Amino acid sequence: QVQLVESGGGSVQAGGSLRVSCAASGSTYSRTCMGWFRQAPGKEREGVAHIYTGTGTTYYADSVKGRFTISTDNAKNTVYLQMNSLKPEDTAMYYCAFARSLSGTRWYRAELYNDWGQGTQVSVSS
Repeated sequence: QVQLVESGGGSVQAGGSLRVSCAASGSTYSRTCMGWFRQAPGKEREGVAHIYTGTGTTYYADSVKGRFTISTDNAKNTVYLQMNSLKPEDTAMYYCAFARSLSGTRWYRAELYNDWGQGTQVSVSS
């Protein structure tokens, strides 16, 4: 089992920026499928971004393309989500997730991930 610990959430005004981080345990991090998801109250969990740490290949939800950037520091076993131009509708609990193996075309399917972090809250005010 991979342990995931998120940090970096907080409150910001619309138009602002935040960066959330996810530190992962495990020796295979350099060849890992890592995703960021979010869940707002009363809504389903949705995929935000995904990265394969071996090649740096990334995927994004249409709602965040051009505003969010997922990246990885393999030396630190850490994946980041840089969020710019934040909007009130970005308010949610953000979770990172690990998948042992995942086709890139299905990166947004939460049920395909094996381990999850505890989440970090991001709140954007108008």
